[in-house]
Amino acid sequence: MAAANKLFLCYVAAVLVFVLAVITCKASTTYTVGGTSGWDISTDLESWVQDKTFAVGDILLFQYSQIHSVSEVPKESYDQCNMTKVIKTSSDGNTSIPLTTPGQHYFVCWNGLHCLGGMKIQVTAIGGANSPANAPRGSAAGPSGLVPGSKKNQPTLSSSNVINGGSDYLVLGALCIVGTVLSLIGS
Repeated sequence: MAAANKLFLCYVAAVLVFVLAVITCKASTTYTVGGTSGWDISTDLESWVQDKTFAVGDILLFQYSQIHSVSEVPKESYDQCNMTKVIKTSSDGNTSIPLTTPGQHYFVCWNGLHCLGGMKIQVTAIGGANSPANAPRGSAAGPSGLVPGSKKNQPTLSSSNVINGGSDYLVLGALCIVGTVLSLIGS
């Protein structure tokens, strides 16, 4: 009978760890840069980015025509629209870039004239060890067809959310289970 009670307590501990992990997980968001207008010279990208709060794990989806590209660059390249230092670049028209580190991230169109014309964004990703899992979030623009020249930047929630985070709590929970099992075995 005592063994059954110990096993029951182990199951209860496992369920509690699972519930804790699910509660603390946060959904990351996919943002379509520029909203329905997309990554385009005619899009007011500065206004689009202003009301958003980005977090580590979020994904920036750049949708653009073949005359554009997207490059992640250091701050000095962003400020001067100078393409001599590029972190990564893409020109496939449908580029997803995950925000993997907290801090500032800078994106420009490879065409220097487009960059000088305002086709660039600076985003700040919050997150990491010092940020709460459920930080306040901005609205997300979901993937949609491009409307060339449209100034509509009405955000819609993306359906491509992924579960991210909570792994620290899973490890903590696993340690709690191991401790519980060891204490039950020892008694």
